[in-house]
Amino acid sequence: MSQDVLQKLTETCLQKLGVVFESVLVTVGHRTIVAITSADATLLVGPEGEHLRALNLLLRKQVEHQHGLESASFLIDVNGYHEEQMEKVRQTARMLAQRARLFKRDVELEPMTAYERLVIHELFAEDPDIKTESAGEGKFRHIVLRYGQKSAASHT
Repeated sequence: MSQDVLQKLTETCLQKLGVVFESVLVTVGHRTIVAITSADATLLVGPEGEHLRALNLLLRKQVEHQHGLESASFLIDVNGYHEEQMEKVRQTARMLAQRARLFKRDVELEPMTAYERLVIHELFAEDPDIKTESAGEGKFRHIVLRYGQKSAASHT
């Protein structure tokens, strides 16, 4: 699916929702990001990102239905909210990794989404001291930062 199609689909969805937006920009790189700039960001993001997660799910399902599963691999961000949240997740993980190094112990992070776990796995992919491992099930799935183990990381 082309960037233009994804952009138009997003714009149509926002218009149907009655959301005022300044721009929708689709960038393809390591991940496809649909960046929405809007004065209605608070409405779009919702409490603790709840509306943004729902918007992502809604548009992915629509794209998956119309263009196939492989086309539904993108992320919607509103006014940089998602990236800001991911940076907080990275900062917390870096701090806990330092704790693991200092005390030479494994450290467990709080439960997080599959995307947040992926971000953490990527963050430590090349780290010689810290290996990441997902543990738990369902809404309790979380990352364990393993100190000094050379085992391969298990993803999401």
